[in-house]
Amino acid sequence: MESFNENMQEYRKQLKKGAIKEAYRGLMDYFNSLRLYFETKYPDYFVSGSVYYGYMDMTYFSFTPKSLKSKKLKIAIVYLHEAFRFEVWLVGYNKKIQRKYWKLIKANNWEKYYLPPTTKGVDSIIECTLTDAPDFNKLDNLTKQIEIETLNFIEAVETFLAEN
Repeated sequence: MESFNENMQEYRKQLKKGAIKEAYRGLMDYFNSLRLYFETKYPDYFVSGSVYYGYMDMTYFSFTPKSLKSKKLKIAIVYLHEAFRFEVWLVGYNKKIQRKYWKLIKANNWEKYYLPPTTKGVDSIIECTLTDAPDFNKLDNLTKQIEIETLNFIEAVETFLAEN
């Protein structure tokens, strides 16, 4: 296991090469434009005021219809850095809400999306992969794919909750 100092030296070396810094900046610029796209196109939805940049583990923003906000639920559009993929998550405003809806989904055996085995140490209630092979050469196509799959996810969640 490498020491913190050794890791920092590697970090410095990689930053000097420039690719990581430029890639990260590009990803954050794209994520900000994605948030703005959703905010502009869907004015009736609640979009977080900013992007959570994370610690190079995940980056996300929330995009929530009134129907879910009234239940103290949010939709998070997430980029997982190490897995190199976009996901959409159903999340609760707090752990109590998260547990309530996690138990509801588990009790009804809804298997359409990934349900983490526990709520402990987990931020999501359910998760859906939007793309595990994002093409950053075609950002308009990527945005459209994220949009369509996110709206499908929201519709499925709303339908499930209406029936249960």
